[in-house]
Amino acid sequence: MAWALKLPLADEVIESGLVQDFDASLSGIGQELGAGAYSMSDVLALPIFKQEESSLPPDNENKILPFQYVLCAATSPAVKLHDETLTYLNQGQSYEIRMLDNRKLGELPEINGKLVKSIFRVVFHDRRLQYTEHQQLEGWRWNRPGDRILDIDIPMSVGIIDPRANPTQLNTVEFLWDPAKRTSVFIQVHCISTEFTMRKHGGEKGVPFRVQIDTFKENENGEYTEHLHSASCQIKVFKPKGADRKQKTDREKMEKRTPHEKEKYQPSYETTILTECSPWPEITYVNNSPSPGFNSSHSSFSLGEGNGSPNHQPEPPPPVTDNLLPTSTPQEAQQWLHRNRFSTFTRLFTNFSGADLLKLTRDDVIQICGPADGIRLFNALKGRMVRPRLTIYVCQESLQLREQQQQQQKHEDGDSNGTFFVYHAIYLEELTAVELTEKIAQLFSISPQQISQIYKQGPTGIHVLISDEMIQNFQEEACFILDTMKAETNDSYHIILK
Repeated sequence: MAWALKLPLADEVIESGLVQDFDASLSGIGQELGAGAYSMSDVLALPIFKQEESSLPPDNENKILPFQYVLCAATSPAVKLHDETLTYLNQGQSYEIRMLDNRKLGELPEINGKLVKSIFRVVFHDRRLQYTEHQQLEGWRWNRPGDRILDIDIPMSVGIIDPRANPTQLNTVEFLWDPAKRTSVFIQVHCISTEFTMRKHGGEKGVPFRVQIDTFKENENGEYTEHLHSASCQIKVFKPKGADRKQKTDREKMEKRTPHEKEKYQPSYETTILTECSPWPEITYVNNSPSPGFNSSHSSFSLGEGNGSPNHQPEPPPPVTDNLLPTSTPQEAQQWLHRNRFSTFTRLFTNFSGADLLKLTRDDVIQICGPADGIRLFNALKGRMVRPRLTIYVCQESLQLREQQQQQQKHEDGDSNGTFFVYHAIYLEELTAVELTEKIAQLFSISPQQISQIYKQGPTGIHVLISDEMIQNFQEEACFILDTMKAETNDSYHIILK
């Protein structure tokens, strides 16, 4: 009995000693890893940087997920395991999204009895289209005047308050709602996935979209700016009844597969659960130029007004520079990482300010992120410019003729002041006809689908169809005069390089 009484005492002594040793091992860590005194090599030696990304704890661990959004549409059965779900929607059909309060007891008490604000967006899933989203949406607006990409079916919706749709943001709607009450919003997507494919000859594979929901709570000033939760899912939109046919086709394909092959694919679920994602960055587009107008004349596009001088000839808006600043806070650094496609590493750099990230050497970043993403992150941090593979200059023929007429008139009037032509630079990376079409369409602020073909004027005035091989043989900084001809189809034009 005496021996049995000593056992807890021994355990207490051992436990006390372990606590003291652990406390001693923690002492001084704050000073060693201070803002200006730590060594990056010491930080990189920490165990967290020695593990693979897959071994890191999941993002959702110990994290509040206050809401859940459920899209009442079945997922495709032709999606492989571990891939994101894909849901097919019919154009213009109303689909319910249930807004569920997913909080545990006592979580986020500050929103009890209050309204929250949710912003719905339909955005591009492919990064290639994300880079030109503004131009793509402007082209869609021109082809579908008066239409919207995303709408709320208000009569069918339940529990939404003050629904709004900004006329300048065709793909965005917003509303207020009470998490304590039943809320279901019915949305309609009016664009189809094949409207944004490069060529329309039939049978094209449509581009995927994303439905994203960002929810905010009210701040002290009564503005809904404090982010609570974001979630999204991948969709494709078909013409009416097209989604049902595609779902049936996928199901029939899966039925023909062997049981072993079926194990590699997800089952089709009756509803689509939107998964947590990063909040959508608020990007303000500045575009003072009016929508492009088409006349019946031979040369229909207009790059500028006035006499062609630099003061009257507007250049396309320059690309927005998004360099990380040393004064950026950790929150701003996180947003910068999201905007520049480094979301995978945001958790590793949670407490890093702009100054901390900019202090990292090339070797540091490669060791943290791996060779591929490390080099990309290092170049992004340093704001390095990539030289294009080919640069050409273009000028609109109508403007040049106008300049020549003005110059001739001035010489007749005895005015010797000379004039000069203003050209626009086009930078090519892929050296393909598709890329040239996109760049010229961007220059004109129109959709690439409105450019039917691009020709180069050859010997004796013949028109030679532009091909990838021809572009690859263009001389660096070659100059061309652009002329346009209306194609046989409506709202479509041929471009001629002279």
